[in-house]
Amino acid sequence: MSDASIPRAVIETPRWLRIQPTRGWAALNLAELWQYRELIYFLAWRDVKVRYKQTIIGVAWVLLQPLAMMAIFWLLFGRMGNLPSDGMPYPLFVLVALLPWQFFSRVISESTNSLITDQRLITRVYFPRLVVPIATGLTALVDFGLAMCLVAVLMMIFGVVPGSAILFLPLIVVLMFAAALGVGFWLSALNVEYRDVMHAVPFLVQFWFFATPVVYSTSLLPEQWQFLFGLNPMTVVVDGFRWCLLGSGAGLSLMSALSAFVAMVLFVSGLIWFRRRERSFVDSLGSGGA
Repeated sequence: MSDASIPRAVIETPRWLRIQPTRGWAALNLAELWQYRELIYFLAWRDVKVRYKQTIIGVAWVLLQPLAMMAIFWLLFGRMGNLPSDGMPYPLFVLVALLPWQFFSRVISESTNSLITDQRLITRVYFPRLVVPIATGLTALVDFGLAMCLVAVLMMIFGVVPGSAILFLPLIVVLMFAAALGVGFWLSALNVEYRDVMHAVPFLVQFWFFATPVVYSTSLLPEQWQFLFGLNPMTVVVDGFRWCLLGSGAGLSLMSALSAFVAMVLFVSGLIWFRRRERSFVDSLGSGGA
C-alpha cells in the first residue's frame, strides 16, 4: 500500500504520549481536574458506600454521632459549667458549631491517609493526585449535608428563625471546605514521605478542637487573645455558622476577617505544596515512605 492511499490523519497521528511532572510553584494545571471530574465522583461515591457497608443502622450514624456529642457537651459545659451561649439554647448553640468542626476534623484525618490508602491506584494509573483528597472532602460534605437536618429540626423545636444573615451561609461553607482541604493537602503530601504525620494528626485534632470556639462563645475571649484565635481558620467558620443561622456570634469582625484570610492562605499554599510534591509520590509510595 502506498503512502498516497493512507489518510493524512493516520500518518500525522502521534505514536507516543509523553507525561512529564509539573515544574515550578505556579504549574498547577487546575483545568486537568475538570477532565477527571468523573473520577472524583466515583471515588467519593465509593467512599460513601464503603463507609456504611454492613452496618445495622447505616446512614443514621451521621445523625447519632453529633447528637451524642451535643448531649455530652450540654451536660458538661451547658448544665454543669454554665457557659454562656449568647442567649441561644445551649444544645442548638453547640450543635451549629459541632457539625462544621466534625467535617473539618474528618477531612484532615482521612485525607492525611488517603494517598496511602489508594497507593495501588496511584502507582499504576496516572491522574492528578489532587483527585484523592478532594474526593475525601466531598464524601465528608455529603455526611455534613445530612447532619445539617438536625440543626433544622432543633431550630424548629426551639423556635429559632434565621435572619437575613443566612444569605452568607454559602460563603461560610466555602471557607469551611477550603480550610479543611488546605490542611488536608499539606498533611497528605507530607504523610507520603514522613509517616509520622499520621500519628501526629490525632493529637493535632484534639488540640485544634479546644482552640476552636465550639463549646464556648467568642464573646468570652479577651481582646488580647482575639488575634491569636483569628489565626485559627475554623474560628470564622464556627462563628459564621452561628451568626448566619442563630444571629449570634461576632459576625463580621476583624478576628473573623483574619481567620478567613488564613483559611484561604492555607488552601492556596496547600494546593501549591501538594502539586509541588506530587512528582515524588509514586517513588515514595513504592519505597514505603521515609
